[in-house]
Amino acid sequence: MSPAVLTPLRSAGAKGAVLVTGGAGYIGAHTAKALAEAGWRPVVYDNLSTGFREAVLWGEFVKGDVADRELLVETMKRHQVRAVIHFASLIEVGRSVERPDLFWRQNVMGVMSILEAMREAGVPRLIFSSSAAVYGDAARAGVLLTEDLPKEPSSPYGDTKLAAERLIAAYCRAFGMTGLALRYFNAAGADPSGLIGEAHDPETHLIPLAIRAALGTGQPLKIFGDDFDTPDGSGVRDYIHVCDLAAAHVAGLTAPIAQGEFQAVNVGTGRGCSVFEVIEQVEAAIGRPVPRTVAPRRAGDPASLVADPWRAGQLLNWTARMSSIVTIVATAAAWHAAQRYGETAIDAPLAAAG
Repeated sequence: MSPAVLTPLRSAGAKGAVLVTGGAGYIGAHTAKALAEAGWRPVVYDNLSTGFREAVLWGEFVKGDVADRELLVETMKRHQVRAVIHFASLIEVGRSVERPDLFWRQNVMGVMSILEAMREAGVPRLIFSSSAAVYGDAARAGVLLTEDLPKEPSSPYGDTKLAAERLIAAYCRAFGMTGLALRYFNAAGADPSGLIGEAHDPETHLIPLAIRAALGTGQPLKIFGDDFDTPDGSGVRDYIHVCDLAAAHVAGLTAPIAQGEFQAVNVGTGRGCSVFEVIEQVEAAIGRPVPRTVAPRRAGDPASLVADPWRAGQLLNWTARMSSIVTIVATAAAWHAAQRYGETAIDAPLAAAG
């Protein structure tokens, strides 16, 4: 790969095409929208195993699997892709304990395929969808997680994300690429337009499950553990609005990362909400109770995961702007009451959410 190809994107002037793998999924679709609004040209690459064709409203769509290196290379070259944002992965912590084979194959070998295709096509920068799960047992209630903490994943999912980060870092050093891992905390909410939102099958995330339970379109909410070492006994998480998360990916395209360098940053708010606090907000937003039961803790779930987002602010010149729990729940509730894909929309008036 020629050094000239590896000039940091910030100095290249005009904006160009960005390949978004998994771009028909929840965070990918919001990022494609943010890219288009910022003047980039998203090219969505997705096999639709968990994504939705209806969510691809910005940029060209290419149906393909990340294991198909030939198609990846052809797509990158045809669109003159200048960077890749890689979302396509398996995400369920509990399932990773049951089927680690699937997670290692998709989440690590998929990254290998992307990196090899980028080398062949001459694409210089990768922005990787990582996770706070890389910290695992290093997380402690009431302590903000910094990027320099020991990495002690408590699930195969976290293991695969950490392994992928290390693989990307090795490729950057060896082949002169640039890499950025965004360690997500809990993405939530929906675009205020209502055009796109969170749709998973099966759904495993707290806020949509609580909303469905309240609206009567889902089963009573299962609270996995009420005996954690937290103020109310339920797990505490840092919830970040998906639009703020999408903005961080766009900022990553021009972040000052040197050739051959890899950086990892937390993308969160620095504020935690417990499961019971989220339920209270859902009930206030929808005006209905959330039917619920308490179940045993899930394997691999730490008591608290809350980001220290300082480094993201410095490197990306980014801060969360839409991530109050009120805004997150209000936009999510509006989406689930009038969903356009993933499940049948219902007539359900919402209470004022503030």
